[in-house]
Amino acid sequence: MSVLVVIECDNGEVKKSSLEVATYASQVAQQLGTTATAVAVGEATEGNLAKLGEQGISKVLYDAEPRLKDFVNGAYTKLIAAAAEQEGAQVLVLANSNIGAAVGSRLSIRLKASLATNAVELPRTEGGQFVVKRGAFSGKALADVALTTDRKIIAVKKNSIEAQQEAGKTASVEKFSANLTDADFADAPKQVVMQEQAGGVLLPEAAKVVSGGRGMKGPENWNLIEDLAKALGAATACSKPVSDVDWRPHHEHVGQTGITISPNLYIACGISGAIQHLAGVNSSKVIVVINKDPEAPFFKAADYGIVGDVFDVLPKLTQAVKELG
Repeated sequence: MSVLVVIECDNGEVKKSSLEVATYASQVAQQLGTTATAVAVGEATEGNLAKLGEQGISKVLYDAEPRLKDFVNGAYTKLIAAAAEQEGAQVLVLANSNIGAAVGSRLSIRLKASLATNAVELPRTEGGQFVVKRGAFSGKALADVALTTDRKIIAVKKNSIEAQQEAGKTASVEKFSANLTDADFADAPKQVVMQEQAGGVLLPEAAKVVSGGRGMKGPENWNLIEDLAKALGAATACSKPVSDVDWRPHHEHVGQTGITISPNLYIACGISGAIQHLAGVNSSKVIVVINKDPEAPFFKAADYGIVGDVFDVLPKLTQAVKELG
């Protein structure tokens, strides 16, 4: 079984989640006694693609079609499918990102492949089986899914696999063309809005997130959230009520109806912890809750809790982080 991994790029850089899936794909390839090839989407540079050799990738295919700079569902699906056909790939790996979620189901139909999303571990392949463990019910449970078709697609949950690096190894970068036509770009967005987080850290890719709720009392106090985020190198986020009243932009809203994230560290400041919010963040590896109400529901889901006023706690916490360097 040959393995193909989808690498997402932005502004020439390989996304953190793609470094993780590159590691995952190379480890799957080792299990199967083969090598892992990548196909890059988005705006990339040959130098950064070659560095994927450090994650165990042997070859990277890249179509330099300018219109592929921004995500277009139809074009990306055709490109990835064409790469899979060329390489004879029987296992396809991608990140469980917005792009991965959009193209995964299309690729499943196009390639007649079984699909497992939200994978959290390497597949079990003993005895001729191919079983993937995945998160279910908004991260509240785990399920084993057997992929039985000849072709298999795995969408890997962000931050569930640590990106590994073997310095000095490089991948060959080859020009690739999927012979895309205007029709393939028919569903292209009319306008692409780039949404930058505080400190330049993108929320869906962030390993650390500092989030605020109505307990922050108003947008004029958000500097406390941003100061801690800057000290930690974290992204900023908010609860739904905060974005609903326009204290913060909607692209910072995390929760069931917003962005689902799974950072290594999630700090919730002045957020009560409604079930809809928890559904979007409960896959975080460590949750820290700061709230003056000791009965706040969020404390039940927290790994660490601080009962106190955010206006007293946040400046002290920020100062402590700065002192630690």
